[in-house]
Amino acid sequence: MKLISIVAAAACLVGATSVHALSTEKRDMKNNMSFKYKVKPKSVDSFKDMFSDGVLYGRLRSNTFYFKWENEKPGATADNFAWGVGGSLIYSTAYLNGFGATVGMYTTHTIGTDNEETSGGKTFDSGKAGKGTYSRATGSGSHIDVLALAYLEYKFAKSNIKVGRQIFESALLRSNDTKMIPNTFEGYAIQSNDLSNTTLRLAYFNRQKLRDHRDFHSIIAVDSFNENDDSGKHKGLSISNIKAAGEDVEPGMIVATIQNKSIKGLKLNLDGMYIEGYVSSLIAEANYKIKLGNGWVLTPGARYIHQRDEGAGKIGGAALSGVLGRDKTPSSAASASYDNTNSVDGGAWMTRLKLSKGAGSIMAGYSAISDKADLIAPWRGFPTGGYSRSMAQYNWEANTKSWMIKAGYDFGKADIISGMRGSIDYAQMDYDQKKIDAGTLSRTDRSIIHLDIFKTFSDLPNMELKFRAAAVSADTKLGDDKDYGSYREYRFEVNYLF
Repeated sequence: MKLISIVAAAACLVGATSVHALSTEKRDMKNNMSFKYKVKPKSVDSFKDMFSDGVLYGRLRSNTFYFKWENEKPGATADNFAWGVGGSLIYSTAYLNGFGATVGMYTTHTIGTDNEETSGGKTFDSGKAGKGTYSRATGSGSHIDVLALAYLEYKFAKSNIKVGRQIFESALLRSNDTKMIPNTFEGYAIQSNDLSNTTLRLAYFNRQKLRDHRDFHSIIAVDSFNENDDSGKHKGLSISNIKAAGEDVEPGMIVATIQNKSIKGLKLNLDGMYIEGYVSSLIAEANYKIKLGNGWVLTPGARYIHQRDEGAGKIGGAALSGVLGRDKTPSSAASASYDNTNSVDGGAWMTRLKLSKGAGSIMAGYSAISDKADLIAPWRGFPTGGYSRSMAQYNWEANTKSWMIKAGYDFGKADIISGMRGSIDYAQMDYDQKKIDAGTLSRTDRSIIHLDIFKTFSDLPNMELKFRAAAVSADTKLGDDKDYGSYREYRFEVNYLF
């Protein structure tokens, strides 16, 4: 009944009319739930005016999730429902002599959420779909009220410096605000646009707050739900393993990015990341828009990732699953599934081709992870994002090959259904069978169908509805008597900005 209610509500609302996508007076909300700010604080001449002339951004939000397994696995998985309600208030002062400040308070409270199950005397977290609606670190159904943004800012020329809790968007670090609260970082960041057609950024972060956490924590250490427990974490980098290796549990991360658009139609990106004693990476990407005439645009793109071991390999091993970590005694099969079990040297390459015209677009993408080590990326920026990753999927373990085809259409732009846009993708992920059989990889080969629908309304111009659905068909894991990897997932979100 819960699923029927969600789908029925979404279907009825999508049938209404509107005149535009979600574009408010103060800011626009993108498909990935990040924002483009149109009204920004101005410069003032007095300390008093800094606060009286500041800008307040508000948001009310409801996000509902329903997760249905093909087969529940006793003591491990269970069908679950989650409903989070909350929102955010962000206040930015005006700028006095270039100085300003921003604070952002976020909240989420659950209604009727199933996030814990007990089977055979064992309690486990079953809230796979909606875990971002509550705090996993403090128990069942725990609400989150957190000051996720709190930074001082100094603007000069075409540059700015931010110090404190902030959002940072790059190839590996993202807010990924698709649940209730964004992923944010604590530290320092500087951005410069002084060079023509070029954006330079340099940042140092030593703490991170994931979407389902109240507190800021280590950017890489794993400790149940209290540190970095993101789904893409490296389980071998546990606090106990890190301390046994004599490394810092809360290391700093250096991030540098360069984007250049000097050549018309060509966008070049270069991202670097370094964590002393753990790992570094270099990511190069290029996308080139080619106008074919008659409104058609062809955009080929490519990304290359080089990951280098700076010490994480000897602590946690080559596999994200942690079974090759220093606290484990892996089987001979597990050890043989990676060329070097004690190194995270690795990489990937991927490519895509996008064809668009007017209201529609279609994209085909492919990615191949090198057969060395799994890619470490627990910062919500997904290595294969935009190329071959579908909703809630992880496909950057060593020797994984994936492909995707995705179509998008703006029904409002085409004057068919005003205010409605959507996309659908189909992806296949081919994991390394040797690693699956050896137990160093928990996922199995799978196919995914994923649908997104967005809707806005003329009589409620500050509101947007979003409906998401995914069907995953996974191969049965060796030793299992049933298919425990396949599932269906449904999400229904309401946003109101003010």
